[in-house]
Amino acid sequence: MRYRTLLITTPGLAMILSLAACGDEQSSGEPADRPGGTASVSPSSAPADSLTVQVKASAEAPAKTWTLNCAPPGGDHPKAADACAALTKAKEPFKPVPQDQICTKIYGGPEVATVKGTWEGKPVNTTFTRADGCQLHRWSSVGPLFGDVPKVR
Repeated sequence: MRYRTLLITTPGLAMILSLAACGDEQSSGEPADRPGGTASVSPSSAPADSLTVQVKASAEAPAKTWTLNCAPPGGDHPKAADACAALTKAKEPFKPVPQDQICTKIYGGPEVATVKGTWEGKPVNTTFTRADGCQLHRWSSVGPLFGDVPKVR
């Protein structure tokens, strides 16, 4: 019987304590209708998503370079809306493959892409290749970002 009482009362007590902690937390003593402090965040101060994408058909080939802005999609990227949608859909589009990741030896091609700029307020400076299965998956997850890959001449 004691254990049942503990099982019933403990979650109830936790809920009551957490609800008691909710409310208007004004540490400065100012009324709730006036903001406390001088810092404010406005939509115009939010960092814009702006990327420079450089794609090469191979490491030695000349590069094709685009700028891409998202929210709203723009820049001189040929398919800006598709590229922004692919980046938004990808969980962590610029996260490199971990050093200890085991990858298949599936070669996807000699293409190389470099992406620099800002995405979701964070700096980006990364390289994409198609050298193995992990890199190929990473490339494919944001494929529209690279547009039409230039052909090797």
